[in-house]
Amino acid sequence: MTFSVYTASIPVFKQILNSLNAILDKAEAHATDKKIDQAALLQFRLFPDMLPFVRQIQIATDFAKGAGARLAGQEVPAYEDTEKSFADLKGRVVKTLAFLDSLNEADFGGAEERAIVTGSGEKTKHWVGQTYLLHYALPHFFFHATTAYDILRHNGLEIGKKDFIGTW
Repeated sequence: MTFSVYTASIPVFKQILNSLNAILDKAEAHATDKKIDQAALLQFRLFPDMLPFVRQIQIATDFAKGAGARLAGQEVPAYEDTEKSFADLKGRVVKTLAFLDSLNEADFGGAEERAIVTGSGEKTKHWVGQTYLLHYALPHFFFHATTAYDILRHNGLEIGKKDFIGTW
């Protein structure tokens, strides 16, 4: 069986993003039911030197759209990072899912060897597609998606592994 960069990336990103979308619904309902100010959850950090919940979702979506675009040889869509509510974050996730849906499997031909450049200046990194996906994009995506989940779980949201893994 041949390794497929498309199969190892786009369906995986979509699975977890769909799960995050459902978790965001539960988080909004939890905040409403418990009379918790959304901003308190959106700005919550697991530790002072970690990024808040809202940034975890923003970065997870950035890695999904960025990896999808780069591996398909397309321009990475720019998002403004202005989300201030669960509804705003859901909109960002939905926009990311729509972008991923716009990518065709054929666009990923040769992606495993495609030259990928990230960062700029001293932070510039050069990758080949398969290494970029498996050793950079997916680990970062999962780190931020998991941290977002952990923040909500820590704050009393009744979610479990099935909520995070979702369905496929």
